[in-house]
Amino acid sequence: MGLGLRRLLAAPTWTDLRSRLISAVVLGLLVLALTMIGGWPFRVLCVATGVIVFEEWSRMTRAKLAGPIFRFARRALYLSLIAFLFGFYLAAVAIVFGGAAFIAFVDRGERKADWVLGGLFYAAVASLTPGMLRGDDAAGLTALGLIIAVVWPTDIFAYFTGRSIGGPKLMPRVSPKKTISGALGGLVAGVVFGVLFAEWVAGSAGLFIVVLAALLSIFGQAGDLYESWIKRRFGVKDSGRLIPGHGGLMDRIDGLIIATAIAWLVGLLLAGFDHPARGIFPL
Repeated sequence: MGLGLRRLLAAPTWTDLRSRLISAVVLGLLVLALTMIGGWPFRVLCVATGVIVFEEWSRMTRAKLAGPIFRFARRALYLSLIAFLFGFYLAAVAIVFGGAAFIAFVDRGERKADWVLGGLFYAAVASLTPGMLRGDDAAGLTALGLIIAVVWPTDIFAYFTGRSIGGPKLMPRVSPKKTISGALGGLVAGVVFGVLFAEWVAGSAGLFIVVLAALLSIFGQAGDLYESWIKRRFGVKDSGRLIPGHGGLMDRIDGLIIATAIAWLVGLLLAGFDHPARGIFPL
């Protein structure tokens, strides 16, 4: 949901609005500052994100009921995050897949750990892909800037377009308030702002950036819908209470998680594992 704009506008009193606005501004400035710094400070942010997302996912989905399998998954994630923190990216990814394979093998008959597996992968994606995409060079910073330039306007304009135009619902059983017009408005805004950002930082924005911005906008909205489906599936309103007035961390970064994963995969295919961001911006 990006900036949490919907919750800000829905605040019933100025006191609520003020607390939510302060939370959004402080969190946004902190994330932007650490993203620009890069290096180990940004990796620490990514590690904290992974830990928090896994805990919020586990509470929402009741994954802790899986007992020993849940504890194994949490330890596998933590071990992966430690490897990532010290710059061993390939080892971090290998630990996640190795742990997931072990859980799938142990649980193949009972099928009680599906949500544990989902949490392990979701938390790993939330923490590892932004760190690996950011790296320590200008290309990484620019790639993350593009994601933000697409996902945040997508969220904002999807809200306003949906409220202004209305029309048929996008997925009423998952998110009753989202409309097709809002999704299209968000998509157009995401592409426009993505192109403007690329023009600003790189001097040009060809067809590749247009297509990539469209993908990031679409998958960002899909990430939002995915978390909405999980919360509806388990009868949960918010993923947590970490951020005053906004709920949990997952509520704020659900679209960014999936969009960043898509950008990382695109960069991985075009430029390899070591410098995926250069596949997007060859700076």
